[in-house]
Amino acid sequence: MRILKRHVRITSDRNPNKLVKHLQINNQIRALQVQVIDSEGKQLGVMTIQQALQLSRDNDLDLVEVGPNAQPPITKIMDYGKYVYQKERQEKKTGGAKKQRVELKTVRIGFKTGAHDAAFKAKKALEFLNEGNILKLELTLRGREKALAPMGKEKLQQFLTNITVPYTIQEQIKRGPYGWVITIKKEVK
Repeated sequence: MRILKRHVRITSDRNPNKLVKHLQINNQIRALQVQVIDSEGKQLGVMTIQQALQLSRDNDLDLVEVGPNAQPPITKIMDYGKYVYQKERQEKKTGGAKKQRVELKTVRIGFKTGAHDAAFKAKKALEFLNEGNILKLELTLRGREKALAPMGKEKLQQFLTNITVPYTIQEQIKRGPYGWVITIKKEVK
């Protein structure tokens, strides 16, 4: 019997898209000497990494390298988990302003679409416009209906009269590969 070795990939449960930069903590710090700031913000001066780690362990906190480019690197004694949590919350507040995404929604009507179905689709089109989306209306022509293209254009214009919300036309009615197409957007006051 043959035993297969499987590679196990350990992933973090934290979102990798977060903007919290990864800082070196505790034994990850490679400098021999570091400048230490305690949890209240007081300067403790330059000391060896072993002394700084012992000081952080005595306070049951982490030694975090906050200024790696300084000479010697600046470290702070703090609760790293609490620091990351506060940073993520701060990013959610500042960067989390909900941006409304404008989508292109399509409503298709056929040449033979009945009055009730057209009213239903007009109601759906109103919903899309009220959400702030761009609306693309397509009147499809199939087979011999393509010979009646001018009548199809009139049907699309008639359908537009069912839309009661003031709108602006982004693209005029034009002939598409499957019939007539127009793109509209709710008028911004």
